[in-house]
Amino acid sequence: MSLAVLLGVFIIGLIIGLPVAITLGLSSMCYLLMQGMPLVIIPQKMFAGMDVFVLLCIPGFILAGNLMNGGGITPRIVRFANAMVGWMRGGLGLTNVAGSMLFGGISGTAVADAASIGGMMIPGMKRAGYPAPFSAAVTAASSTVGPIIPPSMPMIIVGALSGISVGKMFIAGALPGMMMGLAMMVTTYIIAVRNDFPHQPWQGVGELGKSFLGAFWALAMTALIIGGLLSGLATPTETAVIASLYAFVVGAFVYRDLPIRAVPGILIDSAITAAAILALVGFANVFGWILVSERIPTMISDGVLAITDNKYVVILLINLVLLIVGMFMETIAALIILFVPLLTLAQNVGIDPIHFAVFAVLNLMIGLTTPPVGICLFICANIAKSPLGPVIKALVPYLITNIIILFLVSYVPFFSTWLPSLME
Repeated sequence: MSLAVLLGVFIIGLIIGLPVAITLGLSSMCYLLMQGMPLVIIPQKMFAGMDVFVLLCIPGFILAGNLMNGGGITPRIVRFANAMVGWMRGGLGLTNVAGSMLFGGISGTAVADAASIGGMMIPGMKRAGYPAPFSAAVTAASSTVGPIIPPSMPMIIVGALSGISVGKMFIAGALPGMMMGLAMMVTTYIIAVRNDFPHQPWQGVGELGKSFLGAFWALAMTALIIGGLLSGLATPTETAVIASLYAFVVGAFVYRDLPIRAVPGILIDSAITAAAILALVGFANVFGWILVSERIPTMISDGVLAITDNKYVVILLINLVLLIVGMFMETIAALIILFVPLLTLAQNVGIDPIHFAVFAVLNLMIGLTTPPVGICLFICANIAKSPLGPVIKALVPYLITNIIILFLVSYVPFFSTWLPSLME
């Protein structure tokens, strides 16, 4: 009965639109009251969930991304991407995807990508003659690359939950992220050719060189992060702190687009964002502790293994579950609730934990562009001032492309395990 109340309150909370963190906390409180357990368990388990050293990466990378945004990074990245691919058919669409791939190596979040790149690219694409639904769709789809290419907020959460090296998780996402981005560029080009979308003239080697030099210090931040992790000279948490200092110096003294008076506001905004994520982590840890105490992870694993112990069928089932969950639940909450049970199942059939973690995160990233809870979809449709229906229709080819990449990564472990193996 208590478990039914837990799940019932949770589902009702999601249906009526309560914030996920509040829904998790409220359902957990109802469970404890039904069980006659003291409510002091909630703050205890919340603190235990947040008291993980690697979670310090989250405020660090959020601050670094916000400082680089405030320091003029987005227009420089877009200019460089445009110089590279803008001359091709559908050039601004290709620029959009390429910009998201480059931006993803700095922000680590899909929402920041959708808002920052979308705010610049969607109005520009509409002025150039691209349909508003297509402009929103390509921006929403490409924004999901951000949390795959390092640094990545979901990968940090996964590391905190499972004990898997966050450094290895970051590196493991690099190749799948590039595959995802390149596949979306191919899709964009095919759509552009079929619809005779516009393109720009080749701007010349000079513009390519100038735009690269303009974006160099921003792009070097990704190299700094990956280099520090691969070399072993810095932990992910130390890398986040270094990245924040680097972003401040570049924005304020190299690009000179970051006013010192704007820094306190950026610090406050970053703190609020990080606090919201950590509150979600805390409440989700309470909810997850209840599920573990009710042996839900073991029941899920045993139930699936009673049907099949074929690794490839289990991978298919996990993908289907996560794709459906991603349509209805926020990424971090879904990871905290489902990752450990599904990791147990995956390991029982011989799936490498890093391999599993990568395709699990990739699954939930696709959910950011699917209704009814596709936050990137809503952001981009709002910027484009387009109804959701046409945007969803324009998004279908990208969803198909991303699902193809998802299954390729899921069934070929090499793509997610090769780079981490170089760190051993």
